[in-house]
Amino acid sequence: QVQLVESEGGLVQAGGSLRLSCVVSGITSNNFRMGWFRQAPGKEREFVAGIDFNDRYTAYGDSVKGRFAISRDNAKNLVALQMNSLKPEDTAVYYCAATAGSGNMWHVNEYNYWGQGTQVTVSS
Repeated sequence: QVQLVESEGGLVQAGGSLRLSCVVSGITSNNFRMGWFRQAPGKEREFVAGIDFNDRYTAYGDSVKGRFAISRDNAKNLVALQMNSLKPEDTAVYYCAATAGSGNMWHVNEYNYWGQGTQVTVSS
């Protein structure tokens, strides 16, 4: 059974930092591309960051470029999202996702497996 379990999010002040992690079980994570998405109330799920199979390629949504960083530790089957300079508009439920495909990692439909989501709230 495939499971993706995100770490607990939290409440942080604007300008602060938060690190999310996602532990993957049931698959070998280095055979999968990993991504982070987020969804705010009333909005569509949005691509945040993605990392390729061999870590040679990362991608970021325009709204988080320069502030967020994705990384993975395949030995631990873990992918992390370091979030810096947080803004109130970063408030959302954040989801970890995995795909064995080689399509466009920005697309929600590309991903086969999802975590349950974790709430991140940024106060102004």
